[in-house]
Amino acid sequence: MNSILVTGGAGFIGSNLVEYLVNKYPKFKIVVVDSLTYAGNIENLDAVKDAKNFTFVNGNICDRDLMERVFQHYIIHGVIHLAAESHVDNSISEPDIFIKTNVKGTFTLLDVAYKYWMEKPFVYKNGFEDARFLHVSTDEVYGTLGETGLFTESTPYAPNSPYSASKASSDLIVRSYFHTYGLNTVITNCSNNYGPKQHDEKLIPTVIRKALSGAQIPIYGDGKNIRDWLYVLDHCKGIDLVYDNGEKGGVYNIGGKNERTNNYIAAKICELLDELVPKETSYKEQITFVEDRAGHDYRYAIDASKIENDLGWKAAENFETGILKTVKWYIEKYKG
Repeated sequence: MNSILVTGGAGFIGSNLVEYLVNKYPKFKIVVVDSLTYAGNIENLDAVKDAKNFTFVNGNICDRDLMERVFQHYIIHGVIHLAAESHVDNSISEPDIFIKTNVKGTFTLLDVAYKYWMEKPFVYKNGFEDARFLHVSTDEVYGTLGETGLFTESTPYAPNSPYSASKASSDLIVRSYFHTYGLNTVITNCSNNYGPKQHDEKLIPTVIRKALSGAQIPIYGDGKNIRDWLYVLDHCKGIDLVYDNGEKGGVYNIGGKNERTNNYIAAKICELLDELVPKETSYKEQITFVEDRAGHDYRYAIDASKIENDLGWKAAENFETGILKTVKWYIEKYKG
């Protein structure tokens, strides 16, 4: 049974991906490594914890000895690397953690994979000729957009936060292992994900949680910042496609074509809550504007035509269908 290592598999995107892979590929062993920081929750994996093709290892990707033991013990044939510090606000207050996890951690994994799979540059060991390293990154590495335009795979990097700078750095290290050593790598850069199991700190869970608790719903600045929103299961299906069929050394942008302002997001969630959990006044009355985030990028938007045209990927959810599923899930979590 070939084994695929999924790092950060107890996090938001990771746990959704692991559940998808465990169910779709019963003949593959899915090995999750997660250090269970505040953003990782072992309960996110409850749906697969008893599956015969699932294994969990509590550990840090910066721990080289541990990563070497994992590769050797489970005979890892592929890596899908999601483990990362990802909250921009936290990167502003504690950037060192982001450099350690996102840069050093990615380097450690790459180097362990290279030495485990390959005899020397461009020469794979017998049995590992098809081994692949997929690195999951973000559209934030490209910086910010004005009113028009889209990020493509050839957009120059221009990260504006310690978080996006650490992810850009990790992307470039992945690229270097492909060009220098011939390691079979591929990179995906996604837009803002949303859906079940996202950490409370993120925008959409925050809006829902604050609304239901009767607290003020905080929106940065004037609320006109724009993001392209991608339903998490659509992202997972895109990762799976790229892992299986993406070109060696390739980069694929995965976006939902759902550009929305933060004001729209908050208002839409409040409208759904007014219908699903009505109270005397609209939840919109709880929306309040707070001091803007330092270095807050204005707009992100992805051109996903490469993955659509080359690999046949297409998002199944538009924002309106996806946000309804998401709000219902969080109502169960917060009110159930």
